[in-house]
Amino acid sequence: MSDKSFNAFEMAQAQFDHIADLLGLDAATRALLRNPMREYALNIPVRMDDGSFQVFRGFRVQHNDARGPSKGGIRFHPLETIDTVRALSMWMTWKCAVVDIPLGGSKGGVICDPHNLSNREQEGICRGWVRQLARDIGPLRDIPAPDVMTNSQHMLWMLDEYEAIHGAKLPGIITGKPVGMGGSLGRTEATGFGVIYTLREALKELGINPDETVASVQGFGNVAQYAIRLYNKLGGKVICVSCWDQEDSASYTYRKSDGIDIDELLKITDRFGGIDKKKAAEIGYEMLPGDAWIEQDVDILIPAALENQISAKNVNKISQRVKIIAEGANGPTTPEADKVIAERNIFMLPDFLANAGGVTCSYFEQVQSNMNYFWKKDEVLDKLDIIMTSAFRGVSELARKKKLFMRDAAYVIAINRVAQACKDRGWV
Repeated sequence: MSDKSFNAFEMAQAQFDHIADLLGLDAATRALLRNPMREYALNIPVRMDDGSFQVFRGFRVQHNDARGPSKGGIRFHPLETIDTVRALSMWMTWKCAVVDIPLGGSKGGVICDPHNLSNREQEGICRGWVRQLARDIGPLRDIPAPDVMTNSQHMLWMLDEYEAIHGAKLPGIITGKPVGMGGSLGRTEATGFGVIYTLREALKELGINPDETVASVQGFGNVAQYAIRLYNKLGGKVICVSCWDQEDSASYTYRKSDGIDIDELLKITDRFGGIDKKKAAEIGYEMLPGDAWIEQDVDILIPAALENQISAKNVNKISQRVKIIAEGANGPTTPEADKVIAERNIFMLPDFLANAGGVTCSYFEQVQSNMNYFWKKDEVLDKLDIIMTSAFRGVSELARKKKLFMRDAAYVIAINRVAQACKDRGWV
C-alpha cells in the first residue's frame, strides 16, 4: 500500500513544475495550471441500515476546463484525501490532452469503504453526492465516471438522482453506465486494452516479439484483468498478480511460473479484485508478499493498482531483465524512482498515456449518449486503438527527437496543449 507520508498532489505539482521549466511557461500560466480552478468539499448524511445517520466526507475537484467540459472518475476509498483528488484531477487534464480529446480534468471521491456498506447505504452516498453537486456538474460542464471501488450501478444511481433533480433525461451527465442504460460497449475493456495497445506499439519500436515476453502485474481489478486478457492474446505470459486481501488487510502476490490462467483466477476473485488465497493455493499458486510483484524476473512490469507503488524504497529491486514499465494505475511511480528507471533505460509508458483508454472510451460514451446513437463494440474498440496508437506515436516521436524520457515527452505535449488553450481563451 501507499506510504502514508506520500502526498500525491505535491508529486503532481513537482511533475508539472519540471515540465513548466522545460517549456519556459510564464508565471501566470504556471499559477493557473499548478492548482485546480474549482474545489468542492461535501458532507453527505446517510441513514444507515440500523436507522442511525452517518456523515460521509466527499470531494469534487475541477482542475481545468479550457479544452472542454471537465472529466474524471469518482472513487470510494477509506483513505481518500482532498490532495489525492487534486492530483488525480490534474492528471486527468493531462490525460485528456495527451490523447487530444476535447475534455478537461476533474476527479471526485468519498471517504468510505464499500466492503463494509450495504447496497442501500452505497446508494445513499451516491445520491447524496449528486444532490450536493447538482448545480456544478453536467453533460456540458463536468462528467463523472467510475473509479476505484465504484461501478456502473453507482453511476446509474447518480444519473437517476441528477435527472430527478433537473426533470430531464440527461444520460451524458455520467459515463460508465450499464449497457442498455446509456453505457457504451467496450467501456469495461477500454482502460486495460488501452494499456496493451500502447505496450504493443512500444514492443514494435523496441523490436521485441510479444510472444517472447513475460510480465508481472500489480492489481487484479478491472484494468489489470483486461490488460492481462489482451496481453495473453498477443502471445505474452503473465506469471504473477498482486492484490489486496480485505480479510487480512494486506496484499499478496500470486505466482505461477508457467503463467497464470485469467479465467481460473476470476472464478475465485471477488468484485473488488481480491483473490481467495486458500483456493489459489489449492489450484497451484505460490503466495508471496504483496510487494514481490516488482522483484520478478520478467520483461514487463504493469502496475495497475494505486499511486506511489514504485518508489525510492523498491525501485532498485526491479530485475535487470525488465525492459518496459506500462503504468495502468494513476501515479504509481514517484519522481525519485523515475530517475532510476530513466538511468537504467527502461522504456516507460507513463500512466496518463498508457491508461487513457478509459477516459477515451468515456468520451465515446458521452458522445453516444448526447446524440442517442450507439456504436457496435468493434467500432468502439477500433476507434480506441486508433487514438491510443496515434497518441503513443506522437509521444514516442517527440521523445526520440528531443531525447526526452517518455513521461517528460508526454507531459510536454499535454501541458503545452492545455497552456495554449488557456492563452487562446485569454485567461493568461
